[in-house]
Amino acid sequence: MFENLEELIKTIRERRGSTPEYSYTNKLLNDKKLSVSKVKEEIGELIESVEKNSNKIHEAADVIYHLMVFLEANNIKIEDVMSELKKRQK
Repeated sequence: MFENLEELIKTIRERRGSTPEYSYTNKLLNDKKLSVSKVKEEIGELIESVEKNSNKIHEAADVIYHLMVFLEANNIKIEDVMSELKKRQK
């Protein structure tokens, strides 16, 4: 199941070197304002979908994708985030 998330992270990292015109991910990686805007937008859409009980899975997937791109764009490695979460386990 989590292989999909690992593959997404790998793809995001690979797209860093692609041409922005051909890669939405690359465009987000290189335009931090756009990336921030999309994270905020997608979180709002997820909250709304939960409140309306519709499209929750689709919107959650959008949030995860945009958050992963935002983290990469800001040199925050998901591996470091996961290590921090592990430290917080009681």
